Amino acid sequence: MTRLTLLLPILLLALLVGNPAFAADFLKGYAAYKSGDYATALREFRPLAEQRNAGAQNNLGVMYEKGQGVYQNDKTALKWYRLAAEQGDAGAQYNLGWMYRRGRGVPQNYKTAVKWYRFAAEQGVADAQTSLGVMYGKGRGVPQDYVRAHMWYNLAASQGDKDATENRDIVAKKMSPVDISKAQDLARDCVQKNYKGC
Repeated sequence: MTRLTLLLPILLLALLVGNPAFAADFLKGYAAYKSGDYATALREFRPLAEQRNAGAQNNLGVMYEKGQGVYQNDKTALKWYRLAAEQGDAGAQYNLGWMYRRGRGVPQNYKTAVKWYRFAAEQGVADAQTSLGVMYGKGRGVPQDYVRAHMWYNLAASQGDKDATENRDIVAKKMSPVDISKAQDLARDCVQKNYKGC
């Protein structure tokens, strides 16, 4: 799934309820982006982003990260991701975690990556849940913990994430049946808590 469309349905509903004019501009920018008309997308997203629209900020971050209609600039991408992430935009939180994990625009920092992935994962973002599984499985930014890795992979797999399904099965081969059962219990508890505090 592309990071730009990660939470599009939720964002569109919020835009339509909050301000129909913003929604029309956002939809015009989104349609332009999807068709490869990055100049129009930029023209529509930038004023919204400057007015603190988190979805537009995240989308500008994607455009700067990929150099779509603008010169590629990781630091500028990071700026827009951070502004949106700090407003609670789950897609931007995931993207910010990805930038820290890769060291793009900032020094690589696994602990900070885990922090932002966790914020997005707690909002149900499967890609963030898969990324947390990777971090726990490899012990990056957190102590290595196959039980937690399995739990996060299982949560993402339940949303149809094929990478999570494969990774869960790989990590399960390194676990005892008791540990797998514990991971499954943790995943069930996490779903019941709506992904909070997992």
